[in-house]
Amino acid sequence: MTSAVRQRIEQLRTEINRHNRLYYVAAKPEISDRDYDRLYRELADIEAQHPEWVTPDSPTQRVGGEPLKEFQSVRHLQPMMSLDNTYNFEELREFDARVRKLLPGEKIEYVLEPKIDGCSISVRYENGKLALGATRGDGTTGDDITANLKTIKAIPLALTDAHPPLLEVRGEAYMPVAGFQKLNAARVAAGEDAFANPRNATAGSLKQLDSRIVTQRPLAAVFYAVGATEGRTFATQQEVLEALKKLGLPTPQFWWVCEGIEEVIRRTADFQSRVAELPYEIDGAVVKVNSFDQWRRLGTTAKAPRYAIAYKYSHEQAETRLNAITVQVGRTGVLTPVAELEPVFLAGSTISRATLHNEEEIRRKDIRIGDIVIIEKAGEVIPAVVSVVLEKRPAEAEPFDLARHLHGKCPACGGPIQRDPEFVAWRCENISCPAQLKRTIEHFVMRHAMDIEGLGEVLINQLVDKHLVHDVADLYRLTVEQLAGLERMGEKSAANVVAAIAGSKQRELWRLIHGLGILHVGEGAARKLADHFQTLEKLLTADIQTLETVRDVGSVMAQSIVDFFVNPRNRAVIGKLLAVGIQPLASSLKPAASGFFSGKTVVITGTLSKWTREEAQELLRQQSALVTDSVSKKTNFLIAGADAGSKLTKAQKLGVPILDEAEFARQLKTFSA
Repeated sequence: MTSAVRQRIEQLRTEINRHNRLYYVAAKPEISDRDYDRLYRELADIEAQHPEWVTPDSPTQRVGGEPLKEFQSVRHLQPMMSLDNTYNFEELREFDARVRKLLPGEKIEYVLEPKIDGCSISVRYENGKLALGATRGDGTTGDDITANLKTIKAIPLALTDAHPPLLEVRGEAYMPVAGFQKLNAARVAAGEDAFANPRNATAGSLKQLDSRIVTQRPLAAVFYAVGATEGRTFATQQEVLEALKKLGLPTPQFWWVCEGIEEVIRRTADFQSRVAELPYEIDGAVVKVNSFDQWRRLGTTAKAPRYAIAYKYSHEQAETRLNAITVQVGRTGVLTPVAELEPVFLAGSTISRATLHNEEEIRRKDIRIGDIVIIEKAGEVIPAVVSVVLEKRPAEAEPFDLARHLHGKCPACGGPIQRDPEFVAWRCENISCPAQLKRTIEHFVMRHAMDIEGLGEVLINQLVDKHLVHDVADLYRLTVEQLAGLERMGEKSAANVVAAIAGSKQRELWRLIHGLGILHVGEGAARKLADHFQTLEKLLTADIQTLETVRDVGSVMAQSIVDFFVNPRNRAVIGKLLAVGIQPLASSLKPAASGFFSGKTVVITGTLSKWTREEAQELLRQQSALVTDSVSKKTNFLIAGADAGSKLTKAQKLGVPILDEAEFARQLKTFSA
């Protein structure tokens, strides 16, 4: 009897998984939803009677678990890069020309895929079992949403076919249009707000801390790429798509291998004519070089691969009424006008706001409150007002004057405003403006500044609105009790935030310089200033002439730095930071004369196994090396990791000495000894 029951469990699991693959992967369902539910209920009933036989990859284990307090951050085994965009065929031809210039005389095949308008995800399988699911995040790290992704029936809990020991797959979570419409109808009937579009519904679902809620959302997924792998290699993108489908993963319903860019252009018309066949929304197509050997030689830029590009459909426009103009306040006090519109559906979502850029742009286009305006949106670009339908202008519409509109006062604090001719903008002059303070704190805590986790926009708004912080130094005086009393903050979360703030007291000097938000001083300039002055005290007392001796610091930046540090309020904040225990570390220790990389210009390419790119760059800076992003005749060394790209080819042509990771590590060890 026992063996018969166990055998029936395995039969049911196999049958249910087969029907999931037929439905989500092959798009060829064999049974009705009612028959599927009958199989599922039978399995669930047997497992309830024999919980000792429940396995993690059983179809019944998609029901969701207890709510999480917060998402954990996880590092992708390989970065998830974003793509550059094109908006017309000429730009596609320019992309092809760049590829052919780097691969002269070679045959170039492209793979054309739909660009699914969903949320990027990464799923890791270990020994064929789903082990981890994550959001794209910043491309290097994302949120661990494993529990949520396990509820999506389209994502197999276990791979079929012969699978490698490790496989990281990339794809898009989405909400089918039909499911989205049903979900919204149910929400409206229940008195809840409808989602604006399927993408927003997907993003909101994946961010749920309670995976039981996600089980109620009609989510699906499509996979189109691999990240890290062990025990399996691929030669082409075509091979990847075919292999993913064999493994039981859903892939795009249609895609093409194209012989050259002109076939790509012809095929894009097929995409647009077949959109109705797809269960998901698309906002264009993705063009990828087919050969992975060519991928490696083409390489990447700092932000995107050179072997792939997105083709987004033409800008979409709509006509609507400009009901009002509101004004937002930025970190530096810049006032940005925003159009408040009669809601209109455009490019897959309902638009009710659009940027107006600045007062100069409003005057140039003669935009007035009450006008009928043309708004435009292309892909992910923020909607903008592009023109006015003059023949529909109301008689009472008046030219827009920002100062008069605001009665000469900041909309956030009521303080005085001043026109800044350098930036064609108005600024709030009140250094205590709460809106400026919120943006200042957001900048101070971001990853490329003081890198304090847990301090997001919602929490920062509460801290300022409840007068718990009046400047960035006040962050270091916050207590667990103060934070625990805020909305959406428990004692554990509060303790984590306080610990993260305390842990930032000994960050590198460049992080503090960047975090202070000095006008014109970005991360690169902050690093150079820290390398040159070594201590905050020396930077504080530097005059314009001294600052101009720092590499890449010109007269405008030097003046901005001096102005910042002579400001009494800024000096007071810095004094408070030092008083609460901030001890900035010199970002570059002066090495002995024998330091291998001392004074050398170094470029890193490819993937290193022992360090991230940023960690390796920091090690070089500690030896006073100049780290750059591009190879030239001035480059002294190229450090080449796995999958090195075009930088390696260029270095070889220029005769630049090339170090592999082992030699790089040996030279670092020699120096540290």
